[in-house]
Amino acid sequence: MAGSKELSGIDLLLRFVGPLLLVLITYNPSGVSFYHWFAGAIGGEGLSAIHFLALVVLVIGWSILLIATFNALDMFGVILTAAFLGAVVWVFIDFGLLEAGSASAITWIVLVCVSLLLAVGLSWAHIWRRITGQVSVDDVND
Repeated sequence: MAGSKELSGIDLLLRFVGPLLLVLITYNPSGVSFYHWFAGAIGGEGLSAIHFLALVVLVIGWSILLIATFNALDMFGVILTAAFLGAVVWVFIDFGLLEAGSASAITWIVLVCVSLLLAVGLSWAHIWRRITGQVSVDDVND
């Protein structure tokens, strides 16, 4: 529906892919991440302006996602969402759908769960409206 305020499947996918990219660019166990690049610069060739620029861009991205998530879910909602994701991962491991036999596998699982948590935070107002019919509004200071 044109102009609809409903959250479509593609909207949900984008709200997951964005945080996933930020999380995986920041750190991943493959060795190709900002963390590895920055640590290599500190230990070897030295820091440059591009390192600082990339750090600032990542801090801005993390700030936006974390503030949006905590504003939408509060601490209790973040804890409940994390507990839910942990329980789902546990069930998947018990059913043999996920392998958690190495530190690398566990790291990948945690990174995806962090991305899902941030995606829920970004989408929560739409999910809440769909479940309850209530519209969430931000407090506006005069």
